[in-house]
Amino acid sequence: LSNKDLNELSARVWIPDAEEVWKSAELTKDYKNDDASLQLLLEDGANIEYKLDKKIKNLPYLRNPDILVGENDLTALSYLHEPAVLHNLKVRFIDSKLIYTYCGIVLVAINPYETLPIYGTDIINAYSGQNMGDMDPHIFAVAEEAYKQMARDERNQSIIVSGESGAGKTVSAKYAMRYFATVSGSASEANVEEKVLASNPIMEAIGNAKTTRNDNSSRFGKYIEIGFDSRYRIIGANMRTYLLEKSRVVFQADEERNYHIFYQLCASSHLPEFKALRLSNANDFLYTRQGRSPVIDGVDDTKELCTTRNAFTLLGINESYQMGLFQVLAAILHLGNVEIKDKDSDSSLIPPNNRHLTAFCELVGVTYQDMAQWLCHRKLKTATETYIKPLPRLQATNARDALSKHIYAKLFNWIVEHVNKALITNVKQHSFIGVLDIYGFETFEINSFEQFCINYANEKLQQQFNMHVFKLEQEEYMKEQIPWTLIDFYDNQPCINLIEAKMGILDLLDEECKMPKGSDDSWAQKLYNTHLKTCSLFEKPRMSNRAFIIQHFADKVEYQCEGFLEKNKDTVNEEQINVLKASKFDLLVELFQDELKATSPTGQVPGTGGRTRLSIKPGKSRETSSKEHKKTVGCQFRNSLQMLMETLNATTPHYVRCIKPNDFKLAFSFDPKRAVQQLRACGVLETIRISAAGFPSRWTYQEFFSRYRVLMKQKDVLPDKKLTCRNVLEKLVQDKDKYQFGKTKIFFRAGQVAYLEKLRADKLRVACIRIQKTIRCWLARKKYLRMRSAAITIQRFTRGYQARCLAKFLRRTQAATIIQKYQRMVVERKRYRQKQAAALAMQTILRAYLARQKYKLLREHKAVIIQKRIRGWLARCWYKRCLHSIVYLQCCIRRMKARRELKKLKIEARSVEHFKKLNKGMENKIMQLQRKVDDQHKENRVISEKLIGLETSYGAESERLRGELNRLRGVEEDAKNKANQVTSLLEELERLKRELTVTQQEKKTIEDWAQTYRDEMEKMVSELKDQNGLLKKDKDDLNRLIQEQSQQMTEKMARAITQETQQLVTDLNEERSRYQNLLTEHLRLEEKYDDLKEEIALSSNVSKPGHRRTDSTHSSNESEYTYNSEYTELEEGSRASEVRIDTSLTLKLQKRLTELEQEKQSLRDELENKEEQFQRDDAEFKKARGAELEYESLKRQELESENKKLKHDLAEMRRSLLGDAATAAGAPGSPAYNVLLDQLNASCEELEVRKEEVLILRSQLVSQKEAMHHKVETETMTEPSIFVEDVSKLKDADELKQAYIGLKDTNRLLEHQLQTQRRGYDNEVEALRGELQNVKEENNRQQQLLAQNLQLPPEARIEASLQHEITRLTNENLDLMEQLEKQDRTIRKLKKQLKVYSKRIGEMGAGQTEGQTSPGQMVEEPIHPVNIPRREKDFQGMLEYKKEDELKLVKNLILELKPRGVAVNLIPGLPAYILFMCLRHADYVNDDQKVRTLLTSTINSIKKILKKRGDDFETVSFWLANTCRFLHCLKQYSGDEAFMKHNTTRQNEHSLSNFDLAEYRQVISDLAIQIYQQLIKCMENILQPMIVSGMLEHETIQGVSGVKPTGLRKRTSSIADEGTYTLDSILRQLSTFHSIMCQHGTDPELIKQVVKQQFYIIGAVTLNNLLLRKDMCSWSKGMQIRYNVSQLEEWLRDKGLMTCGAKETLEPLIQAAQLLQVKKKTDEDAEAICSMCHALTTAQIVKVLNLYTPVNEFEERVSVAFIRTIQTRLRDRCESPQLLMDTKMIYPVTFPFNPSSLALETIQIPSSLNLGFLTRV
Repeated sequence: LSNKDLNELSARVWIPDAEEVWKSAELTKDYKNDDASLQLLLEDGANIEYKLDKKIKNLPYLRNPDILVGENDLTALSYLHEPAVLHNLKVRFIDSKLIYTYCGIVLVAINPYETLPIYGTDIINAYSGQNMGDMDPHIFAVAEEAYKQMARDERNQSIIVSGESGAGKTVSAKYAMRYFATVSGSASEANVEEKVLASNPIMEAIGNAKTTRNDNSSRFGKYIEIGFDSRYRIIGANMRTYLLEKSRVVFQADEERNYHIFYQLCASSHLPEFKALRLSNANDFLYTRQGRSPVIDGVDDTKELCTTRNAFTLLGINESYQMGLFQVLAAILHLGNVEIKDKDSDSSLIPPNNRHLTAFCELVGVTYQDMAQWLCHRKLKTATETYIKPLPRLQATNARDALSKHIYAKLFNWIVEHVNKALITNVKQHSFIGVLDIYGFETFEINSFEQFCINYANEKLQQQFNMHVFKLEQEEYMKEQIPWTLIDFYDNQPCINLIEAKMGILDLLDEECKMPKGSDDSWAQKLYNTHLKTCSLFEKPRMSNRAFIIQHFADKVEYQCEGFLEKNKDTVNEEQINVLKASKFDLLVELFQDELKATSPTGQVPGTGGRTRLSIKPGKSRETSSKEHKKTVGCQFRNSLQMLMETLNATTPHYVRCIKPNDFKLAFSFDPKRAVQQLRACGVLETIRISAAGFPSRWTYQEFFSRYRVLMKQKDVLPDKKLTCRNVLEKLVQDKDKYQFGKTKIFFRAGQVAYLEKLRADKLRVACIRIQKTIRCWLARKKYLRMRSAAITIQRFTRGYQARCLAKFLRRTQAATIIQKYQRMVVERKRYRQKQAAALAMQTILRAYLARQKYKLLREHKAVIIQKRIRGWLARCWYKRCLHSIVYLQCCIRRMKARRELKKLKIEARSVEHFKKLNKGMENKIMQLQRKVDDQHKENRVISEKLIGLETSYGAESERLRGELNRLRGVEEDAKNKANQVTSLLEELERLKRELTVTQQEKKTIEDWAQTYRDEMEKMVSELKDQNGLLKKDKDDLNRLIQEQSQQMTEKMARAITQETQQLVTDLNEERSRYQNLLTEHLRLEEKYDDLKEEIALSSNVSKPGHRRTDSTHSSNESEYTYNSEYTELEEGSRASEVRIDTSLTLKLQKRLTELEQEKQSLRDELENKEEQFQRDDAEFKKARGAELEYESLKRQELESENKKLKHDLAEMRRSLLGDAATAAGAPGSPAYNVLLDQLNASCEELEVRKEEVLILRSQLVSQKEAMHHKVETETMTEPSIFVEDVSKLKDADELKQAYIGLKDTNRLLEHQLQTQRRGYDNEVEALRGELQNVKEENNRQQQLLAQNLQLPPEARIEASLQHEITRLTNENLDLMEQLEKQDRTIRKLKKQLKVYSKRIGEMGAGQTEGQTSPGQMVEEPIHPVNIPRREKDFQGMLEYKKEDELKLVKNLILELKPRGVAVNLIPGLPAYILFMCLRHADYVNDDQKVRTLLTSTINSIKKILKKRGDDFETVSFWLANTCRFLHCLKQYSGDEAFMKHNTTRQNEHSLSNFDLAEYRQVISDLAIQIYQQLIKCMENILQPMIVSGMLEHETIQGVSGVKPTGLRKRTSSIADEGTYTLDSILRQLSTFHSIMCQHGTDPELIKQVVKQQFYIIGAVTLNNLLLRKDMCSWSKGMQIRYNVSQLEEWLRDKGLMTCGAKETLEPLIQAAQLLQVKKKTDEDAEAICSMCHALTTAQIVKVLNLYTPVNEFEERVSVAFIRTIQTRLRDRCESPQLLMDTKMIYPVTFPFNPSSLALETIQIPSSLNLGFLTRV
């Protein structure tokens, strides 16, 4: 951190913290060089003072800008240091739920402790083929990078996965192997990739265990080499293991378990096959109950054992070997329960008949006495003698545990060895990818030999890692040709030398193990003496003499020496091993033999058995065992580690560092302390340090120019962008050491990108403020002008209206005033007169009354005054007395106090000091008292003056009151005189009041009655009105309710119908899709079968040099989809049997053989049923036999008469021929010719009549089986003898005999056909009966269902009917599938027969063709030219060809046809029309064989050309269009009325007349489906590379989205360079597809379906990449996507395809783009998002929100609370949890009937097609 960076306020920094490791703070005061502290403000609002060390100037680390937080690559951060790395990982893990992050070449994987949906096949497909920097970090990205580098660089690869226990190493390695297995596939049918994956559950069962840190912790290291062939397909694998933790077999700490396999066996002990193992609950065995945690939550050990056994089977380890393995494992458990007791202090014994020892001996096949003897004794050898020494109980127990560990280690190695054997292949390995899953750096409270070896291995791996990172940095700098400065990095070679060098720790340990009395203590002393003073990395603990400390690269570790020697020796009692070698159990013996003598679990070993293999001399046995234990564990581990390092150094490494976020296995909980410890230990921070020491930030010139174009002026922009960047950067950054210019990139020091980002943000902020100011001014002025104009208009109209209202008001007011004036005048005058009279009377009365009242008041007032004065005088007297008493009392008290004070003062006055104090300040007191006296005098004078004034005013008031009293006395006398008059007036007034009261009461009564009547009337009227209103309201409500109900019912019915229709359509599409998928799978298997057959044939040809090759012309004429003859198949089968068959293939064949046997049994049952049916029908046939004989006799008579007629005709023919001897006797028009022609016509008519008779006979005869058929044949053979007798009687015996024999052969042929048709008819009748019975049963079910449905409510009725319909359709579908399978079997059988017959016919037909050609030509030569005009004139739209020309037709029209020339020069669909016209002729001549062969050849040839050129879009589109046209022609001319509606009369005449090709239409429809899917696949292969680049990466709107800083993993540039795809590339390609399909004449509806599929692929691929790329989820990218989608919609609009449904397939992508652009803060925004994104799943919405990344500082991140709000609102959605869209999904295709208006007779065949052998008929 520099001083310049802290000069600004609000600079954000990181400071150390004890709890959070690093805490964020903000600078509140500028920093100066001399400051000893920093004033900081924490995020929680607290102000702190951060002390600085003046010597080292420990300035805090700067924080990165918010825009860089959450980056995919840690090296993309501007400031590279520990707190930045930790914060970035925490933000990605906690806020964004992203567990993977790049750190240069390292993938950091944090264990989420939760199952995440990011490892499916769809994710694998999304990462396959992508560059590593283009997608978000993932283990699949690392695997893909390794796979691509292996293929590109021809170099082996390694993936090194490391981390603590529980960090997820095993899972990461497993997913990497799964990726390779899925992407590469296998090179054979042996399912090698499945075997590789199957090794995982086996190794986890025997090598993984539960620990306190991990439920599935690998307790061994493994390196798996996955082998690939030259085509980079998996061919096998090999596994190497390191340092199995054998001590776990006999001891487990609390909350831990033994290896999983033991608990799996105990959980499955109830199974019958495991009864002999004598197992029970895991808590019953010592070796499985020590950890007191036998169960893992969420794991079913029984199911896990089934998985393990299946894996064993898949790897070829048969059932007997599996039971043997389980037997050894059970024996180990029983051995652990063998109780050894003390015999005395130096010996021990095993009680006799120990149950567990007995079980152990029986399981391993040894004697009880031998094992009990050597468990408690040991044989010692000296130079002269051998003697047996008893063992104490402790040593005997240790020996027992050592034997258990040894047996388990042998078993483990045996399993690994045989797993490797199962994974080995005979194919030559071209390259491999190794996956290393090895333990990470470990440090515990007590560290022993295992931790020492583990940390030693990590030291070696860390050294290799550092060297590789350093090498990559050096290569990058040298490639860019920038000055190379040596970067200092930590080299841990001294630590490695301390461990493995000469006289190192391992050497001293091995030396101590060789000493007779070597011990851990003596070894520790040797270590102290050797290394304590010579090596700084070696230390001795202060408080211990049996431990040592090593300074590893990650931390200091203290190792306890106790147990090192014993674990390094790994000794086992040799006599115990000898007892086990003498076992009767073959597998146990095999475990202790050399590897060369081990048997294979999948094969037999020569020899009699296991006991034979034990015939070894005793001396050699001892020698072998001694050699076996010669090498120590440390030496073996060092050698294997050296081999591993050599392997890794020979490969390209890829690093995965697994981090454990917390120790409590909490999902998505991040503990910074634990994370930092692991980051320091795994080398991530070392990578950061190496990167930060150089130039960590790297930009290409194009990216730099695009990002910081805003910092350049127009004059700075030059055509050469590289020179432009140089000039601008020199102006922006003055220090040239902060950057370097490479060949293609600019390299920046740490912090420079943040500085450039700040300049860019400031520039953008100023520009944004200016734009906002201008726009707001413009908007405000526009708003003001609109408001001003509107206000003026409103004012104008308002004022006019007010003026008119005012004038009207004034006129009315004036008139009303005049009227009111005169009316008021009259009323007021009358009222005034009345009031005047009453007022005069009232005044007189009231005045008298007031005068009397005033007199009374005056008199009472004077009395009150007198009383007041008297009371006042009395009060003053009392006050004066009280005051005098109080004053006297005060005087007394004050006198007493004064006397006391005087006394005290006299005492005090006697002292001089008091006198001084008293006089001190006396003058001031006197002056104060004088001042107080003066003030009192002034107050007294003022009070005296006030008292004088009051006395004067009181005297004047007394005089005035006396005068008033005299006046009142005179008034009182006057009042007495008038009192009498007032009395009389009062009496009169009382009388008038009474009268007035009576009158008022009467008036009130009348008014009350009137008011009551009025109120009642009004109430009645209001009630009536209310009732009327209520009635009207009820009427309106009822009408509205009726309308609403009717509307609701209509809408409900419409919705129900719509839903039902949609459901049916959906079900139909699903069934169609399922059928098409099955068809695709069938075709794929068929192609696979053909490929295998070709490979077998090729291998047989290669293996047999004397084998003769088949002629090429013959092979080319045969279809690739026709099957060979039975003999050929048998021959190929015999050849293939010589090839070694894989085990899994053998199992599959056995399964298939079982199915065929079941099918054979079912066919036998069916045959027996048919025989019983035949026996029942035979009785009925015998009854009808009599009538049949009579009918046959009549038939013979008719034939005799017919023969006589034929004789007569022959006689006339002879006479006519003999009578005319002219030369032109045979010419047309001659009598002989005419007679012959007449006879021929008559014969034809007779032939037609005979055909009708045959049909009648066919209806009369009953099908007869073999017994009856033989009888009929006998009777039929008697007829020729009768006819021969008749012929012998004729005169012209020879000629008549020939004619009769010909007729006889014809009759015999007709009878044979008749019998064949009878049998077919009977079969059809039986089938129709069965169908009729099924229809009856279905009718009964329908009636029952209808009766049940009528009893249900309407909703349930609809649901029940839909359910029934779905069931019916499903059953029909199953029936159709069964029929399809039967037809396939029949077709295969017929194809085999047809091939044999075709060969025979071809051999026989060659000679006949030659013999028949010349006579026919000789006869037709003079006639042919005459008939040509007539044939052209009567052309019927048919093409004739010869049988031998069929192959030529197919070859020229299909196999060798160039689609481009046909599409450009000829009419669309011409090959389809030509083929159909040839088919019409075969139908016209009623040649069923020709029809079949033509259709079969056409279908097979189309398949062949698609297989050969299936990746050519033009070819596939061409044959899709022609296949559909051919299918439409078959429908249009089928004779079916449904397809003949749009035909012309001439087209209806061209309909097929003899054959119903409905079945072939289905076959051709399936072929069209296959071609359509091939077209979609070809189109997808072309579009796939364009979509991501054109839709996401390319900036269609230039300048909207800026490129953010990236790290070492550079993503694909978003700038349109040469060779990159843009949106225009996609649109051009779509236009090319569309134009090709239009040129080929593809149906418009089919084009719409293709376009819909294209747009679905574009939308799905774009959205999937958006969901997997954090750098693409920004506001600006949302705008780019919206614009790109609008361009696609515009393309649809231009092509007229808006109604094809393609736009709807883009809806998820559109909503994802909208989601990137909408506000994401408040609850209203959340509600809007939930309602807007209905096409996106909840997982997709949350993923986009988590990935949303601001590109500029003006954007804000999405808060975690907002994402949780979204999840809460979308919780009730019923949808698939799948994250990615299925890019392999293909919509089911349909081929709507599209008749052609083209007349077949108008079609001309161009000469370019070379079809001159076709004849127009």
